[in-house]
Amino acid sequence: MSRRALVIGGSLGGLFAGNLLLRAGWDVQVYERSPVPLSGRGAGIVTHPPLVDALMRAGADSSAGLGVAVPGRVTFARDGAVLGQRVAPQVLTSWSRLYSLLDAAFPTSRVHRGWTLESVRQDGAGVTACFAGGAEARGDVLVGADGIRSAVRAALMPAVRAEYAGYVAWRGLADEAALPAATHVALFERFAFCLPDGEQMLGYPIAGDGDDTRRGHRRYNFVWYRPADVAALQDMQTDTDGRTHTDGIPPALIRPALVASMRADADRVLSPQFADVVRACASPFLQPIHDLAVPGMVQGRVALLGDAAFVARPHVGMGVTKAAQDAVALAGLLAGAGAPGAALAAYEADRLPAGTAVIARARALGAYMQAQRHSAKEREAAARHRTPEAVMQETAWMA
Repeated sequence: MSRRALVIGGSLGGLFAGNLLLRAGWDVQVYERSPVPLSGRGAGIVTHPPLVDALMRAGADSSAGLGVAVPGRVTFARDGAVLGQRVAPQVLTSWSRLYSLLDAAFPTSRVHRGWTLESVRQDGAGVTACFAGGAEARGDVLVGADGIRSAVRAALMPAVRAEYAGYVAWRGLADEAALPAATHVALFERFAFCLPDGEQMLGYPIAGDGDDTRRGHRRYNFVWYRPADVAALQDMQTDTDGRTHTDGIPPALIRPALVASMRADADRVLSPQFADVVRACASPFLQPIHDLAVPGMVQGRVALLGDAAFVARPHVGMGVTKAAQDAVALAGLLAGAGAPGAALAAYEADRLPAGTAVIARARALGAYMQAQRHSAKEREAAARHRTPEAVMQETAWMA
């Protein structure tokens, strides 16, 4: 292990990179700014075959299962009637489940918590990560896997910013046991949709607390996309003390009146099944939808991975899978001997087009949520992705 990799970010992308590079023969050190483990964060995640493959390659033991399997998809009308159904077997998991698997596979001695990156220095022999407080770490390569607010990307590409897409997602979890019996029968065991005008609601079952997949102990994860201009977004991210949280408002600080208004809207525009889900959710949270794309994924000995490079709208359900595919490609190319320059160049050549394609696909699927900003021709094009058949076929699905 004469070659050392510094991984900035200890979330899913960082742990994928850490595990895969370690198994490829690298001395890997992971630096995470949070002083405590990240377990328990996040909500539902859709799995795809490349994600399952990456978990196996990373040494994650998923023999106890990844989550909840559903046989297909359904779309409900405003009155609760079924507008369409589609056979589409899929496994739905959660952020906490994937984190626990990847964290268990990676040696704790190689994880450094409470380290905040401030800058990066490079020379012909390697790369140095400079942290708050004056600490430094030296490596042969540095992997930026620190998410949408990446400090690595900011150091390399300060002009690259996330772009607000013009709509938000209300998200949350409802305990299975809290749902009315009729709603449970109609909705719980499937990936479900409802399509109010200019909006989209979707949901699917995931494990409950402690990754519990027993019947009656699971949860239903929902994502409700709603248009919101910049002024409306600013209002949504302003707490009861008048402070505006530009990087996303913590769930506990969302104004109660805003949550009450959202619940009233659910009763007004969603199917009864989804209105029940929203009513049963104790702590909904708000996610502004952004696009972010870098012009390149490598500078010198530094490589960007996952959301540090590309943030696609959630409609494709590819965020974690994309990070896993990035990590698989990077570790595979760096497994060979010699200087890493050629391997990093090959990584960028492989994954830059893939990230660009995911962004384009996600924009197309989400276009009708921002139709108020479009011309008539653009609205017509966006409508092609709005029918129940198209939504069930295209959302979070890999052909």
